[in-house]
Amino acid sequence: MHKRTLGTTGPTVSALGLGTMGMSALYGPADENESIATVHAALDAGVTLLDTADFYGQGHNELLIREALRTRRREDAVISVKFGARTEPSGAFQHAAYDTTPSAVRDRVGYTLRRLGTDHIDIYRPARLNPDVPIEDTVGAIAELVEAGYVRHIGLSEVGAETLRRAAAVHPIADLQIEYSLLSRGVEDRILPVARELGTAVTAYGVLSRGLLSGHWSPERALPAGDFRGMSPRFQGENLTANLRLVEALRAVAEPLGATVAQVAVAWVLSRGEDVVPLVGARRRDRLAESLGGAELVLSPADLAAIEEAVPPGSAVGERYAAPQMAMLDSER
Repeated sequence: MHKRTLGTTGPTVSALGLGTMGMSALYGPADENESIATVHAALDAGVTLLDTADFYGQGHNELLIREALRTRRREDAVISVKFGARTEPSGAFQHAAYDTTPSAVRDRVGYTLRRLGTDHIDIYRPARLNPDVPIEDTVGAIAELVEAGYVRHIGLSEVGAETLRRAAAVHPIADLQIEYSLLSRGVEDRILPVARELGTAVTAYGVLSRGLLSGHWSPERALPAGDFRGMSPRFQGENLTANLRLVEALRAVAEPLGATVAQVAVAWVLSRGEDVVPLVGARRRDRLAESLGGAELVLSPADLAAIEEAVPPGSAVGERYAAPQMAMLDSER
């Protein structure tokens, strides 16, 4: 597995990271034994970056990672943790703003350390910006945790260019986690250039657009209860039909390369620069193996041009989140 460095001050990680959200939340039931086996397979393949959040499955995801690392060396993993979301006892997310106050930062980190069974978090980040809490206050509180040794590096998630500037003035920001794929390219306009100016890497989630770019989706697919894609605009009616046409156009590019749609989608994100690290959300070993193949796929200029023709910027139909979630994204303002 090739390596990339998260920004000018961040850790060196595998060129591909593993996002573990789907092992605990939002995509319907998951097999816990298979999830742990998938984490093991990723580590064995040289994947070092594991991304989680303290609210995925209300702490279940952190406990799952702890169990997976029980038979591995802690130093083999770079653990990235998001915080701030609040949930109901049912597991549903509260509609209140994310809690990113300094007191919340100091409180939540202790629970995460205990659930993970570790003495430090490699990268700690608020999951969303709370517009009522200055980003300087949130980053300043995490910086105190860095000084105390509980956190190694600071990251952000789904913030815009100006918020990133303000945060970086307080403490170096290793990486910005944001959705970036062939179907979601808004980051390219202003956010990515500013991140590069500031020496901040991008960890790209949603590289397969929540399964649309997996090449395995069908219009007749029934979503299980609790799968949030049932409310996602890109998976609705005519939107889904139009987006799957883009997938078929991409398949026509992938097949002559001896690759799958998913592998081309992963390789395309990797081609965006050495400062971009895709996170794949595989929760099964076979899907992980497919994505890992994308990390080995080298796209020529002609390949990249063909991909751009098949899936032009702005061609996705429907927003990447439902309206209430879009309204929470500082990156979309």
